[in-house]
Amino acid sequence: MTTHTTTTTWKHNMQFESTNPSGETFLINAAPEHGGAGAGLRPKALLLSSLAGCSGLDVASLIEKMKLEVADFKIETIANLTEEHPKVYDAVTVEYHFYGKNLDENKLQKAVNLSVEKYCGVMEMFRQFAKIDIKTIFHHE
Repeated sequence: MTTHTTTTTWKHNMQFESTNPSGETFLINAAPEHGGAGAGLRPKALLLSSLAGCSGLDVASLIEKMKLEVADFKIETIANLTEEHPKVYDAVTVEYHFYGKNLDENKLQKAVNLSVEKYCGVMEMFRQFAKIDIKTIFHHE
């Protein structure tokens, strides 16, 4: 069994520094309206970045393995935050945007589907608490 350990250390006021198992660090900070200075990432938004990063790594690997021509690729995550405490994401739309002249839409959609349905563990975690909507958008240049 594999375990991951992170250490999150209070720096001052509403700021923390967190380690990653790779040894990298990043700052977490509350929004100014909650006493933060805005110097750092917001905890809930980090979840969305983790979701996009996990799936994005899958898709990027598949783009390479399938030898697909893609000029650019980005993932937008749009999440609905509930009003009552504890505020949670109850619905998330994940939009995969592909840019290029010779996009193979069928293979790119297959790559997205493999990530969404089989490989992305963060996606599976999100399914436990949120409705997930997947959209794939092709921008032919």
